[in-house]
Amino acid sequence: ILSGNVASATADAGYTVANSCRFDGTSAGMTKASVAGTRTKATFSTWVKRSDITTESILFYSRIDASNHFIIRFTGSEQLELVNRVSASNITFYTTNAVYRDPTAWMHVLWIVDTTQGVAGNRIKLFVNGIQYTDWATSTTQGADTNLSVNTTSDDYYVAQEYTSGSNWFGGYLAETVWVDGTAYAASDFGEFDEDSPTIWKPIDVSGLTFGNNGFYLDFE
Repeated sequence: ILSGNVASATADAGYTVANSCRFDGTSAGMTKASVAGTRTKATFSTWVKRSDITTESILFYSRIDASNHFIIRFTGSEQLELVNRVSASNITFYTTNAVYRDPTAWMHVLWIVDTTQGVAGNRIKLFVNGIQYTDWATSTTQGADTNLSVNTTSDDYYVAQEYTSGSNWFGGYLAETVWVDGTAYAASDFGEFDEDSPTIWKPIDVSGLTFGNNGFYLDFE
């Protein structure tokens, strides 16, 4: 990971991230077909350094059809957003008040989804650089035990692009990108605060996590 607000990621001690991948914002993305998996729990984690700031940018997209999909993205207004759309209704819709427009620094984005939680506020969690985010512009939560539009035999997965060619490509760098099918992991499973500089969040080795039927770990080697 390049130097920036997570400079300790390249420190001599601890875990070192060796690789990242640059996406050009116009034609570079990744796709994966799906199989049956768990539809109530999922985790998405990535380290990201943006280049295109003012356009909508997809980080992760799962699409069953036009009425059923799951999106993690930066909006055109530079906010982070998660949408779970079912039967043409956005039953989950979370948008930050904060904006993320710094093209010079790396940041860690972690979304944790667990619809089995009895408390509505615990079903969707966002952590940015290890700190849980709670100041929402929009926070619509789906009901307990309802399904996400992911992990079926009918959806496909997209990283850094929407399902249609030429639509909402991500421009910038990604590193240590993880999708987990079936487990709601904690922030401490993906990073830790530096002992000497406790405000600095740095990555840890995630290769030992359980990724599930549809999960993946992109180390971009």
